[in-house]
Parts: sequence; C-alpha cells; structure tokens
Amino acid sequence: MRTTTLNSPTTPGRWRRITSTAATAAATTAALLLAGLATATHATATPQTPATSSATTKVTWTATPCATPKHKGDLACNSVRVTGGTTAFEKQRAAKSGTTPKAGDATTPSGYGPSDLQDAYGLTSAAASNGDGETIAIVDAYDDPNAEADLAKYRSQYGLSACTTANGCFKKVGQTGSTTSLPSADSGWGQEISLDVDMASATCPNCNILLVEASSASMEDLGTAVNEAVKLGAKYVSNSYGGSESSSDASYDSAYFNHPGVAITVSAGDSAYGAEYPAASRYVTAVGGTKLSSSSTSRGWTESVWKTSSTEGTGSGCSSYDTKPSWQTDSGCGKRMIADVSAVADPATGVSVYDSYGVTAGWYTFGGTSASAPIIAGVYALAGTPSSGSYPAQFPYAAAGTSALNDVTSGNNGTCSTSYFCTARSGYDGPTGWGTPQGLDAFTG
Repeated sequence: MRTTTLNSPTTPGRWRRITSTAATAAATTAALLLAGLATATHATATPQTPATSSATTKVTWTATPCATPKHKGDLACNSVRVTGGTTAFEKQRAAKSGTTPKAGDATTPSGYGPSDLQDAYGLTSAAASNGDGETIAIVDAYDDPNAEADLAKYRSQYGLSACTTANGCFKKVGQTGSTTSLPSADSGWGQEISLDVDMASATCPNCNILLVEASSASMEDLGTAVNEAVKLGAKYVSNSYGGSESSSDASYDSAYFNHPGVAITVSAGDSAYGAEYPAASRYVTAVGGTKLSSSSTSRGWTESVWKTSSTEGTGSGCSSYDTKPSWQTDSGCGKRMIADVSAVADPATGVSVYDSYGVTAGWYTFGGTSASAPIIAGVYALAGTPSSGSYPAQFPYAAAGTSALNDVTSGNNGTCSTSYFCTARSGYDGPTGWGTPQGLDAFTG
C-alpha cells in the first residue's frame, strides 16, 4: 500500500513534503529522482519490472520530484506518476482483448490516450477539425532537453501529425523568449513538461505548442514566463503548479495573470481540500480533478471527485486573499472559490505519457491536476480565440447547468465546515466546479 504525507496547502512558505512507501523499489526510484533534482543532472530511475498475474493489481504511484520544492518559497508541480498495478485503461484493454493486463510495463501505453479523452469529453469531432493556427503555451520551471523528442514519440504512437521545431508547430523558449538561453535541466520538472505537452496534444492535436521554461520555480520566474507566453502570442496558457496562498497574491494577480482575451488554466492542487495559488487568482480558470471511468451510461463514462486520502486528491476551497470575480456567485465564500471546472486527474484512471529524461525511456501513466489543467487549455483552444477584453474563466459560468458540462455529483476531497467547499453536489461545488467538458459550448465566449 502507498502512503503519502503532505502538509496543508495553506502552510506559509509554499512547502509540500511528500514521501512514499509503496514499495522498496518505488522508494528507491523517488530517491534517485530527488537526487537528480539536487544536482540538476541526469538521474537514472529503477526500471519497472513487468508483472503478470491472473488478477489485476492495485495501482500504486509516487509524487514526481518537482512536487517537492527545491528551495524555500518555490512552487510545486501537481503531478504524480504510477509505479505499479493495473490502471483503468489496462483493465478496459484487457476486457476487450481477453488478455491479462501487464502491470508496470513501460513498453506499452498504460493510461488513457487522445481518443479516450476526446470521447470522454465530447471532443472527437472538434479535435479532428479545430485548432489550426492556435497556440497553447505550457509554462513550467527548468529545462527538459528531451521535450521535443519525447513529444514526437507520443504523437507518433497515437497517429497525430508531427509537431516539431522544423515544421513550426513546436517552439521551446526560456522565460525571456530566447531559444538558446534556456534554464538548467531538471529531470523532475522534465516529467511535468512531458505530461503537459502530451495532454495539450491529446486534446487539441492541430494546435501549435509553445513551451516556456522558467529559470526557477519561484512565482516571480514562473509569472515572468506566463507574461512571455502571452507576449509571444499564445491565447491559451496552461500552468500545472501551485503553492500556499499569501498576502502577495493580489500583486501577483496584477503582475502576471491579468491578461484579458487569454485563457489561463491553473491546476487546483493535489493536496486534497485546501486552496492554492495561482489557482486562486481571479483571472484564471482553476481546474479540479476527477476519477474518470468507462461505464454503461449513454455518455459511456462516469466521473467522481478525485480523492486518494485526506492529504491527496484534488484541491478546492475558499481563498483567504483573492477577490471574488463578479461571475462567481456562490454564497458560502466571500472571496475567490476554487475550482471552476475539472477533468481527469486520478492516477488510478490516469493518462499515458512518454518520457525519457531522468527515467528509463518509455511509457508512464500520470495523474494529478497537472493533467487536468492542460486538458482544459486544449478545450479552450478547440473552442476558438477568446474575444478581446474577455476573461475566459467566466465562460463556463454562462453555460452552468446545461448539457455543455458533465455535472460531477459524487465524492469529496476532505472535511470542511461548508459542505460544497469539499463535497460534490448537483450544480456548482468546489472540487469539480461546474463539471467537466461535454463539447465546446462552455468554453466559448
């Protein structure tokens, strides 16, 4: 069994401590990867040993190294990587083929791919025809030297068109916009980058991808990278990181996130109930996380709140500092409420990612709200360029209660005094916002 200990997301200093006791091998892997963080060199993870049994095995996972900040005051990425067991995707594949699923086999995708995500969120037709000329910016810290090559592996596996520097689809820059002056490499954030660019591709295969790498995981550097992404023309900016709220957040809002006409998505956090920043910014779309499973319903899928334990699951809550946006009208929170919408984040129902920097090159399954934020950025991109002066975070509120959103009504991410802050219900709730996409109508101005 995996155990995870995280301190409260509202603890000052934006620190999160994560430890895993899934198994000796998993702990060794985490230690090696964390060593890579400390030295900014290429770490080698303990390879996963393929395992086959007559019965499926419980999914285990570990937080990626970037979920532990390198320096006091840094923000953390919101991703976790599956280390063993049988994912929901593998069970579905085994049921269709009549074969026994293989746990921990990095030679084959073991999580949901583009066709699964597009089908689950009613995007199949739009993904085939929309997105030409649109650019999704991915903002992360440090450099992933293998980002373009790993993306090529992912897109080739799923029959997506090539997205390269040569054909103009892919571009990687530092926070100043330079293509040559890049930050130091980091294997932990490299995993986060692979997850983000793959999910943007999965949702919007025809979109261009701009990867903006901040020099560090400080709010100042990541915020500078957000501004650079907008300066370079991106109308959709995905951010899969967060940390504790602070009294400085209002100034960060003005300095980095107030970009009318740009859809900025931010993961709500992986520490279960509690508010994080910049998800709490009133200018962004805060994206919560769900457990996504196939079902016999007419939709073919069902979702509930992602929660693994009292300290792991999607974030939500009432901000302590950020002003409530005018379009948010829930009565229990006088300030900004998290989240707005949601998408898959549970690692047990996780997504496939190809990664080679700092780990054995191959296929991995990831979860965390780091997956849901770029998925929603891709949905915005499919929906088309936001109108000048608009705040796209408002768009889902105009579609609230319609068939444009899958209302998630079951599950919770913790205990709270105001029920909807942490418990799903019909209509708006903190963990999943207004729900998950069902087509594009909720993301069009």
